[in-house]
Amino acid sequence: MHDPMPSSYRDSLAYLYSYTNYERKGMPRYVMANYDLGRMEALLARLGDPHHAFRSVLIAGTKGKGSTAAFIESMLRAEGYRSALYISPHLHTFRERIRIGGEYLSEEDVARLVDKLKPEFEAIEGLTAFEAITTLAFYAFAEAGVEIAVLEVGLGGRLDATNVSDPAVAVITSISYDHMQLLGDTLALIAREKAGIIPPGALVVSSPQVPEAMSMIEEACEGRRAELVVVGEEEYRWQPGQMSLRGQAFELGSERYWIPLLGRHQLANATTALAALDALERRTGLAVSIEARKDGLRNTHWPGRLEILGQHPFVIVDSAHNGDSANKLRLSLEELFPGRQIILIFGASGDHPFDHSLRELLPIAAHTFVTRSQHPRAAESEVLAGTAAQLGFSERVSLAPTVAAAVTAALAQAGPDDVICVTGSIFTVAEARADWFARTGQPLPPSDPV
Repeated sequence: MHDPMPSSYRDSLAYLYSYTNYERKGMPRYVMANYDLGRMEALLARLGDPHHAFRSVLIAGTKGKGSTAAFIESMLRAEGYRSALYISPHLHTFRERIRIGGEYLSEEDVARLVDKLKPEFEAIEGLTAFEAITTLAFYAFAEAGVEIAVLEVGLGGRLDATNVSDPAVAVITSISYDHMQLLGDTLALIAREKAGIIPPGALVVSSPQVPEAMSMIEEACEGRRAELVVVGEEEYRWQPGQMSLRGQAFELGSERYWIPLLGRHQLANATTALAALDALERRTGLAVSIEARKDGLRNTHWPGRLEILGQHPFVIVDSAHNGDSANKLRLSLEELFPGRQIILIFGASGDHPFDHSLRELLPIAAHTFVTRSQHPRAAESEVLAGTAAQLGFSERVSLAPTVAAAVTAALAQAGPDDVICVTGSIFTVAEARADWFARTGQPLPPSDPV
């Protein structure tokens, strides 16, 4: 009997997405029946528990997870460790989710690993796409001899597929209102789900939190006899430095650091990343020198977050998808571009609190184009326009059928000193980036076959 023909990368993606894919169709209620870690544990046991082959840092939170994960991995790599990064969702290609030594997993490796893991996937009843993808990442990391992996939680924490890992350090970034229909409608309930990543006796690093969320994290740490380090207090109180359109400086202790990511909120993420490295060294002995920390932060690449694509007019993309991140975006735009006219392009996922975002951003925009990305969960532009009208902004809002059409309309309206800001969801940002690269003749980022 011949082996089946190896699948192509396109076929592998279609196969992974053939499993229940909550990213595309929307999430069910966050209960054990829908998110059962027993499936992950059984699947990984069949594969020899690859997730125990490397050390890990596990990061939950509403905002800042990805940036913090990118900072940590970049600093570990700068020190010379064989590091890995697992994130979700992706901007342009599935391969962004699984990175080893800073490189995306290759198309060939995705296809090879899917072929290898298919029989094991098919032995587990009720497996979801995210569980299959997380298993694929763990297997790839173990196979590649990764020493330390930085893992971003997909949703919540307690029942997330990544939570089968046994992290050396658990990190909780900024908690705000998002996925309330799944995680709870108070910050305490949301924080309780995020704090579900804290194992007994763990070392936990938390970004600054509102009191309601912090009290829940403290309670979880107390109940699990975990040690909590809070960024913004004592030794992790940073001092903001100069900021330009290329990046910003900050001081922590006696050291001065620089990051290329814009927005003052990124200083909290960078400091959280530095605190996580200190915690990692205490728990595992994996040390990262001051020089590697500075190099790693300076060279962190994290597109789609307050990213300036062009000038005259300025074209900026930022994947702010809830009220808190929209507030941070508004403050950043006011600080970086004082007195300039802002033209907003807004497209959101239907299951995110886009009304909170519009309430923050509509008042600072001279004009807003509401649009719809091609993602299945995207809110209809008519719905966004209706929300804008309810907020009293109907006269300054136009509909655009696609993100590319919105960019065209905004460019036609903008003067050379204006700022065009594309935001609302990571999917809207991804389409705007791809359109901008094509429009300006730049090489397109790696993307997936449709």
